[in-house]
Amino acid sequence: MFEILVVEDDRDLSRTVCRFLNANGYHTTGCLDANSAYDALYETTFDLIISDIMMPEIDGFEFVKTVRSLNENIPILFMTARDDMAAKQRGYRVGVDDYMVKPIDLDELLLRIGALLRRAGIAASRKLTVGSFTMDMDERSATLGDNEIALTAREFSLLYKLLSYPKKTFTRTQLMDEFWDADSASGTRTVDVYMTKLRSKLADCTDFEIVTVHGLGYKAVLK
Repeated sequence: MFEILVVEDDRDLSRTVCRFLNANGYHTTGCLDANSAYDALYETTFDLIISDIMMPEIDGFEFVKTVRSLNENIPILFMTARDDMAAKQRGYRVGVDDYMVKPIDLDELLLRIGALLRRAGIAASRKLTVGSFTMDMDERSATLGDNEIALTAREFSLLYKLLSYPKKTFTRTQLMDEFWDADSASGTRTVDVYMTKLRSKLADCTDFEIVTVHGLGYKAVLK
C-alpha cells in the first residue's frame, strides 16, 4: 500500500483529504505543520507528499527545499490557495512535481496522485519505454528500435516529461518554467520550436505523437 504524507494546517481539509485517500486504497499520515512532517519523514518511508504552501513557522517552499535536499525523487504535490504565477514558478523551481489550487476536486487529486506515482516508478527504473521507443535517463539516450535518436539535453528532458504523463497537457509556460532558466530571454514560442524539432526527429516513430492542444500547449498521445 502506498504511503502518502499530507501536510496541511487546515485541520478539517487535512482530515477530509486523508479520509478520501484512505477510502481509495492509500495509507495517509496527516501533519498540521512542517516540523511535524519532518518527524513523520524520519519515522516512515513515504511514496508521495501533498503539501500546502502557507503554513505557520515554515512555509511549503522551505519544506520542499529541505525534502529535496534529502530525497530527489519522491513526488511532491502542492495543494494551495495561491493561484498566482509567481507562487507556481517558485514551487516548480524548489522541486514540486504538480500544483493544485484550492478548492480541491478530490477526484482530480486522485487522478494526479496516480499519475505522479506512475512517474515515480519510471524515475526509479530510470528508463521509459513506449513500444519500440526507449529513453534511458542515466545514459541520456533515446532509441527507436536499434537506431539511436540524437536529442539535445533540453529536447530529451522535454520529451521525457511528456511521455511520463501520457495525455496530460502541459502549457508552454509550465514547460518554460521547468526547462528554461528564470532569466532566459526566450518567449514561450520557443517551446513551439523545440516541439517542431522533436517531431522531425521522431518522424519514423509510430508508437506515440506529440499533439498540440490549441491555445494551451502540448501532450504526448500513445497509439
